[in-house]
Amino acid sequence: MLTKRTFGALAGAAILALVAGTASAQTVTLRSTDIHPDGYPTIEAVKHMSKLLEERSKGRIKINVFHSAQLGQEKDTIEQTRFGVIDMNRINMAPFNNLIPATNVPSLPFIFRSVDHMRKVMDGPIGDNLLKEFEKHDLVGLAFYDSGSRSFYNSKRAINTPADMKGLKIRVQQSDMFVSLVSALGANATPMNFGEVYSGLQTGVIDGAENNWPSYESTKHYEVAKFYSLTEHSLSPEVLVMSKKSFDKLSAEDKALVRAAAKESVAKMRELWDAREKASEAKVKAGGAVVNAVEKQPFIDAMKPVYDKFVTDAKLKDMVSAIQAVK
Repeated sequence: MLTKRTFGALAGAAILALVAGTASAQTVTLRSTDIHPDGYPTIEAVKHMSKLLEERSKGRIKINVFHSAQLGQEKDTIEQTRFGVIDMNRINMAPFNNLIPATNVPSLPFIFRSVDHMRKVMDGPIGDNLLKEFEKHDLVGLAFYDSGSRSFYNSKRAINTPADMKGLKIRVQQSDMFVSLVSALGANATPMNFGEVYSGLQTGVIDGAENNWPSYESTKHYEVAKFYSLTEHSLSPEVLVMSKKSFDKLSAEDKALVRAAAKESVAKMRELWDAREKASEAKVKAGGAVVNAVEKQPFIDAMKPVYDKFVTDAKLKDMVSAIQAVK
């Protein structure tokens, strides 16, 4: 038989258990993936986001960042993120090109006039509208990070004109647009996972690739492909996405916290990125890289077939015009 005291104790214990269970249920540890090494600006930006979330949620929400492709290469992790196996993902725009047509536009060669132009576009309504496109594919677009200006590098010769590209086997991301870009310049496009590029260059499976200063440096590609030619053909941003399945499990308050922290992480990423670009450039030059400037107009002129192929409907054409109109 229950006495009042016993009943009261049991009731109190039940309430404590309920409160503890609720608190436990609200504790969220998100798994985030990135192919770049620890210390890379995108890695540090997501760590900064985690710090903001922990502070603002009083320790309830944090992010575990898996760097160096520990959870797989980009193409594989996109699917894992869509299915909710991975909660967050920092991805280059190119692997999304075939899945989300609108991502082709900021990936177009020479679409942005400068880094400042790109940042202004992606921070504004054009960028916000593009982030919404990811939700149709079980992803929540959170923010855009910089990917720097991408240029060609190879083991054979300096590239000064499109004619110098002829016959070179150039690694590209697994994106139809990048295949078309390289083909339009007369080179042989070779889609390949990022992690395989060093050995590909070393063994001659490929002659070259294209990327930004920090990636060229951090992978030590400059050791096996010393000619770096400043075509700066792409300023395509990268995107931080979250699994819609993971996002939908959050309360409205926590969703707002995640979105705000992601947006605030962009400034940290850019601060680190700008410094890293300068340091990487200096390091590869000291390591023997041969760097040359190019006259860009012939390369721009060669891109007409790429625009004709990928900017096919009115929506994409309007997006191109809107980007070009941003001052």
